[in-house]
Amino acid sequence: MITIKSEREIQAMNEAGKLLASCHKEIAKLIKPGITPMEIERFTEEFLAKHGATPEQKGYEGYKYATCASINDEICHGFPTNKPLKEGDIATIDMVVNLNGYLADSAWTHPVGTLSEETQRLVDVTKRAMYLGIEQAVIGNRLGDIGHAIQSYVEGEKFSVVRDFTGHGIGKTMHEDPQVLHYGKPGKGMRLKEGMVITIEPMVNIGTWRMKMDENGWTARTADGKLSAQFEHTVAITQDGPLILTEQ
Repeated sequence: MITIKSEREIQAMNEAGKLLASCHKEIAKLIKPGITPMEIERFTEEFLAKHGATPEQKGYEGYKYATCASINDEICHGFPTNKPLKEGDIATIDMVVNLNGYLADSAWTHPVGTLSEETQRLVDVTKRAMYLGIEQAVIGNRLGDIGHAIQSYVEGEKFSVVRDFTGHGIGKTMHEDPQVLHYGKPGKGMRLKEGMVITIEPMVNIGTWRMKMDENGWTARTADGKLSAQFEHTVAITQDGPLILTEQ
């Protein structure tokens, strides 16, 4: 069921989103060759606790961590490990913050040191694709307009868009309707209404969009072993256009 949020609820989610964004900015300062995803995990838990928030995904369907840490060819839901990051890696840190019962969800792909030209282009294209999708998140548009904007841009840059994972509605629970595909046809799908809050979170691969699952049952990685990046924001549909809740 799709829930329409009031201005008060959107403001509460915005407060959670601002905290989440500030956490990502602190993580960006920490990430360098030699740090481990588990150190980032511990920092995140401490940061959220200090600010009166909790990591919503910890315990979700048995998931054990406050963050997802997806490294290089991992598309999403990577487990934080004690393996040090190295120069040229990319690390996607994804988290959901619960502040006073309201949620915000955001993922950033962080560079580790200096990236190769191709890897940097992947990161740049993925981030741009997310914002192109967000531009379509206006009253009266359809979900297909978001997906088409992302897909047409990404494929024009000779990369691919993951099909198996989607954006979603969010509010007091992490995953609400509707599903938000990152591919599709313009003018198709559900029409966007004022008060809807969704995540737009394209995952973009250098090679094939197809994936395979690790034995842990959570982590998805590219089928061909090539790199994947992701950016995600939580976005409210308002009369004034898309309001990004996970930006400071």
